Amino acid sequence: MFAALANPWIASQRPYQPGRPLEEVARELGLADIDGIVKLASNENNLGPSPKAMEAMKKAIPSMHLYPDGGSFYLRQAIAKTFGIGDDMVMLGCGSNEHIVLLAHAFMEAGDDLVCSEKTFVVYKLVSALYRCRCIEAPMQGMTTDLEAMLAAITPKTKLVVVANPNNPTGTMVDQAAVDRFVEQVPDHVVTVFDEAYMELLDPETAVDTVKHAKAGKKPVITLRTFSKAYGLAGLRVGYAMAQPDAIDLLNKVRQPFNVTAMAQAAALAALDDEDYLIRSRKMLRDGRAQLMDGLRRLGLDPVESVTNFILFPFEKAGELTAALTKRKVIVRPMAGFGLPRHIRVSVGLESENAQFLEALKKALAELPA
Repeated sequence: MFAALANPWIASQRPYQPGRPLEEVARELGLADIDGIVKLASNENNLGPSPKAMEAMKKAIPSMHLYPDGGSFYLRQAIAKTFGIGDDMVMLGCGSNEHIVLLAHAFMEAGDDLVCSEKTFVVYKLVSALYRCRCIEAPMQGMTTDLEAMLAAITPKTKLVVVANPNNPTGTMVDQAAVDRFVEQVPDHVVTVFDEAYMELLDPETAVDTVKHAKAGKKPVITLRTFSKAYGLAGLRVGYAMAQPDAIDLLNKVRQPFNVTAMAQAAALAALDDEDYLIRSRKMLRDGRAQLMDGLRRLGLDPVESVTNFILFPFEKAGELTAALTKRKVIVRPMAGFGLPRHIRVSVGLESENAQFLEALKKALAELPA
């Protein structure tokens, strides 16, 4: 009934398919609860939320009858202090995903181009379709973003070029020198967006700094970050953009009021001050990634070398293997929706969760027909 009345480009839009929730898998397996099921599908932080964030959420409960601070004043100030920028260079959003939509809303119109890499976060392509724009996917160098290819893909109609770094779903990263060269070469009519959802998970000495380019103001650069990964707050949906004040002003004009809840603001503010938790998260990631890489290789698989909290590996019958793992109470992510139908992505979990995955994988591989 309604499809015939809708805008045709909306009716034909393909929705984003997230990793399967624990409860959904429990229902499928006929289980009364989620006990014993391991979710390694959505690149979450399986340490759980920052303890300081949990305490802040408890304290915030009595004020939940009030609307949140629409400008996220205290959280903006804290983020600005962390990065050495003015608070007028920060805008909060409902996850960094919201910023991707707002960027398209502010800068793109039907017929424009968005450039990204192939084998990257599928939301860029979905948002392009939503705004009737063309998404140009530049080829990669193996499983790593090729910034030179992205530069070559830019057209006179390109309004946004989006670089996921580290890249999801491949887990690879381009280094500081390559990023610096890229920023200098992007034409002035193009807004460069660095989507850095996983950057805080890296040790500081290996992280790439793009905020310096946003701060310098020589080029139109916007950096996106999130509290979902490193700080364990994926369920609260808190992301932020950092850019020159005039860019932030434009994004504020197209965002909805009260887009970040009071609970989320309180938790994110406290998490930002929880350095011990961040250190523990990075250690869990280093140890767990080594555990999974070694285990996958011992099983004869060829995982992509990752710098972040997930690992991509090829398998010809990826859908069948995913289903076999689900039956053994392990949820991973098949990558067909990302243009990689013969690949699976597994998130790094706790040591026991990684071990459960590897044991389930061993049994599933033995049972699957060659």
